[in-house]
Amino acid sequence: MNRRTVLHAALGTAAVAVLGGALTADVSRQRPGPSGALRFATGEPTAFYAAFGRLLAAELEAAYPRLSCSVRTTPGSVTNIELLRDRRADLALVLTDTARAAQGSTLFPRPVPLRAIGRVYETYLQFVVRADSPVRAVSDLAGHTVSLGATGSGAAVLGERILHAAGLSPGTDVPVRHLPLAAAAAAMRAGSVEALLVAGGVPLPVLSDLDDRLGLRFLPLAGLLPELGGRDGLAGSGLEEVSLPQGAYRSAGGVATIGVSNLLVCRPDLALSTADALTRLLVLRATALVPGNAVGTQFLDVRSLIGTGGIALHPGAAAAYRSLHG
Repeated sequence: MNRRTVLHAALGTAAVAVLGGALTADVSRQRPGPSGALRFATGEPTAFYAAFGRLLAAELEAAYPRLSCSVRTTPGSVTNIELLRDRRADLALVLTDTARAAQGSTLFPRPVPLRAIGRVYETYLQFVVRADSPVRAVSDLAGHTVSLGATGSGAAVLGERILHAAGLSPGTDVPVRHLPLAAAAAAMRAGSVEALLVAGGVPLPVLSDLDDRLGLRFLPLAGLLPELGGRDGLAGSGLEEVSLPQGAYRSAGGVATIGVSNLLVCRPDLALSTADALTRLLVLRATALVPGNAVGTQFLDVRSLIGTGGIALHPGAAAAYRSLHG
């Protein structure tokens, strides 16, 4: 069962129709609605951040013709927060864990003010080696070259923490590279990288291709969660144990990994009308915002949109949720 089917089952077919009609009526009442240009920072071109961003931009422009949306591909969460900070983006997708770090940490010594539009979906951390590799756990990676995600991605930050949690020192015990996903996959095919970590939806086409060509083993990560919590624990981090769904890849079903929720965030000065419009689309067009090859339950759930951890909702989003749900 794919995620579109799951969402339709959760909402009910009649409810989906009612919500779609509600958006049309809602837009007609608000016309001319929000206007202007909206710059949307997403993720790598072949990953799910970018796919979700393109769907959201298309839906937003269709519903609100006075809005123009440009989708920017990036390495990921860290870069996206920097773009918001530097006023080079208006909207971004980020890991909840990275958004929490932006409130003040070694990663962001100067806090970056963020507001959330909603919690949109859950990423799966996918740490893979070739199926014929002797590596069966993260602790076995000593001496093996790994790619932990592109510099500027949330996966790169989490990857180093995962190695530390397994008792390994990045760069000392484990040679580390930070490659974009396509380059990391090419390096694994060539044998210059023996393991790679990616945070993304399931299945990722790049990993599916590697699985078909080489065969992959997915390393279990859930046992490292207690060590990842650190002094402040896991509360508000968006990190939790999840199992890779059956059918996503050839032999990954049931592997206990780590899920991390993803937030759609903006600068605090985003126009109230734009935040309202975005929120209504997330609620009322949920099933249209799911890339077609999604499997499992990682995507947008209208029941959990307001679960944004320690990142406060934008006032326009909060007002829209109250209007829609009371």
